[in-house]
Amino acid sequence: MNTVALATLGCKVNQCETAYLEELLEGQGFQILPFTEKVDLYCINTCAVTGRAAMESRQFIRRAIRRNPKAQVVVLGCYPQVASEEVTAIPGVTQVLGTIEKLELLNYLPFPEENELPGVHVQDARKAPDAKPLTLFRFARRTRAFLKIQDGCNAFCSYCIVPYARGRSRSVTVASILEQVQQFLAHGHQEIVLTGIHLGHWGADLTPRQDLDALVGQVLDHCPPPRLRLSSLEPGEITAGLLDLLATSPRLCPHLHVPLQSGDEDVLRLMNRHYHPNLYRDLVMEATRRVPDLALGADVLVGFPGENDESFQTTYRFIDSLPIAYLHVFPFSPRPGTPAATMRDQVSPAVIRRRCHRLRELDRIKRLSFMQRYLGKTRPVLVENRLYDQGDMLCGFSDNYLPVLVQSDLSLGNRIILARFHRLHGNRLIARPI
Repeated sequence: MNTVALATLGCKVNQCETAYLEELLEGQGFQILPFTEKVDLYCINTCAVTGRAAMESRQFIRRAIRRNPKAQVVVLGCYPQVASEEVTAIPGVTQVLGTIEKLELLNYLPFPEENELPGVHVQDARKAPDAKPLTLFRFARRTRAFLKIQDGCNAFCSYCIVPYARGRSRSVTVASILEQVQQFLAHGHQEIVLTGIHLGHWGADLTPRQDLDALVGQVLDHCPPPRLRLSSLEPGEITAGLLDLLATSPRLCPHLHVPLQSGDEDVLRLMNRHYHPNLYRDLVMEATRRVPDLALGADVLVGFPGENDESFQTTYRFIDSLPIAYLHVFPFSPRPGTPAATMRDQVSPAVIRRRCHRLRELDRIKRLSFMQRYLGKTRPVLVENRLYDQGDMLCGFSDNYLPVLVQSDLSLGNRIILARFHRLHGNRLIARPI
């Protein structure tokens, strides 16, 4: 075997782990090719956060087997962790590795001979060791580098399989994080995104206990990247200290993604989400007051069991009343093994589709309104090494997460420039470098 293709489903943490596996495989002499190619080895880093995610994981597995029936097909991560029998039942799968084992992929080479049963290596996630720092030289083919600083979750939301797939919350040490930041900077990455399964819990298991805002301050002080961004944070985990940093540090991107899931307090209680809509409202209003250019995004889970027309309308009105820049709208799909899968008052798929449509239209309106605020204004933009539709414009993102097209050639790739936004093009702003 000398060629390999990797596919990643799900979260930014999975993307971090796939990048780590790519470097391991390259170090063993493998040539990394796109997943659309016929290769010797396919690695599918799966997701199982919803029933739909598990279905998409199966589709990727079968796609690899069809592309090259003689290839080795390794299924990794969350889906085999919670449903290994479903994975091994797919003819053509060679190896099955859980969330603990996948980071030790090289230990499972060589793979079983043809016609042997798949090797299944799935430990109990509750016995997961301390979080392992993923030492990377670079984040391949990316201008932004994702840095995994935490794994696992202790929240046990009633719809979520993640605590069963990832185990308890575990934090990477400060020293390892600072070392990886320096490594990314040495290879020219202009933006570093701190990410985790439950990012706001970083440091709670360390001795002595540490806080995320203190970590962010250390990164900004000791090895400051041109830009530092935070991935998703829960409402109760955004502290006054973190808002202070967002308001005062030009290197910390004015962008927060704060899952809401529902604006109805009864539905939140059924979800086992430990906050009241009023706490969320107060956070949003205070954050956007302190940081006027803040892009604040939210997740919404539509059609949770017990969500009736009235509670959906409460959620809709709640979101409509807030200065939210964008939404990620997810239809509820039962995930076997979670309490929500067997709850009463399941919502019909047709009703879920209608409600999702309404919220996605609200998302379109909010995104458009947020982008229009910046027409004629300037912001720093990180330009990617990626042409838009094979034209003469490069893709990029402003510090406050505005999707941008920059009129330039590839000489501006992987650079932060000051750009003026002068018109809209679909869901992006057209910008000219200053």
